[in-house]
Amino acid sequence: MGCAPRAATGAFGAWGAPNGGGGQVEGVSLTAVSETLGRVLVVDDDEVIRQLITVNLQLEGFEVHGASDGQDCLERVEEVEPDVVTLDVMMPRLDGWETAQRLRDAERTRHVKVVLITARAQEADLRRGHEIGVDAYLTKPFDPAELIDVVRDLAGVGPAD
Repeated sequence: MGCAPRAATGAFGAWGAPNGGGGQVEGVSLTAVSETLGRVLVVDDDEVIRQLITVNLQLEGFEVHGASDGQDCLERVEEVEPDVVTLDVMMPRLDGWETAQRLRDAERTRHVKVVLITARAQEADLRRGHEIGVDAYLTKPFDPAELIDVVRDLAGVGPAD
């Protein structure tokens, strides 16, 4: 239950890193992926959740950057230039609602796709997200496969093969 990385197969452990973490597995060489499916900025004050989302998206082929709260997101968004921002709602300093609103209000970031991720699933929250103009809304705990599908769709890369 909850948010767990997608299971990796073969010579890879649950976190998607080669066993031993050395970049090679006996008889297998790894080639760096030069092209990604897109760039995602993962914003969550819970480091474990941020890492779980990051690993799942990296395994899928996205370039992923992290931010610890809304203020950190706003400071990094122009540098990272993400296609998609996943945004927790309940965070210190600057919550997800205000962060999403500021992303929408700024000329340089209004095009960025925003996925709100929260434990709050009440109708008023969904309505508020719609009014701000967020592109998707996921409720915790969520299925990592659903998150990947949403991010792939918003990044314009379509469903996985």
